Amino acid sequence: MSNLLSIFIKSMLIDNVVFVQYLAICPFIGMTSETGKASGMGLATTFVIVLATAVTWPLYTLVMIPLHLEFLQTLIFILVIASLVQLVEFYLKKSAPGLYSSMGIYLSLITTNCAVLAITLNCFKNNYGYLQSLVYALGSALGFLLSMVIMSGVRSKLKTADVPKAFKGTPILFVAAGLLSLAFLGFKGLIK
Repeated sequence: MSNLLSIFIKSMLIDNVVFVQYLAICPFIGMTSETGKASGMGLATTFVIVLATAVTWPLYTLVMIPLHLEFLQTLIFILVIASLVQLVEFYLKKSAPGLYSSMGIYLSLITTNCAVLAITLNCFKNNYGYLQSLVYALGSALGFLLSMVIMSGVRSKLKTADVPKAFKGTPILFVAAGLLSLAFLGFKGLIK
């Protein structure tokens, strides 16, 4: 049990997918202007990441390895992820049309979100079993959600902040992201 908690904390904070691994920067910058959009994107991505891991781990372990099809790993994983994104799109279109329209192109871009593929591949790189992979995926996905919500809060404060003219807009956004990244690197001290 402590091993699963360790994997969860490590994937969420210590190896945060955005602030430490520097993945998923496109939705991180594009969808954090409002907290509602940021949390919606984070939740949709969380769903896709966890479900993709739940599907790809047994597919790879029980089908691809015995059939010696490991070389197709990336292609098959992307197909699985694309299918799951389509399911999320259909669901959001029916149940939350406002969120669906506000997410725009970024919802479809979950398919090409490098964090989703990286997390599924990291499960095998780290030699995780099925339950460990699911915990890792959930922790990483919640770390992505956390980074989205934190950045949306920072951006809302930046709108009213007295920022020097040279730093207005995108420059101050990247400075803030860099400072948040440094703060998350401080979690490395949790590893013994």
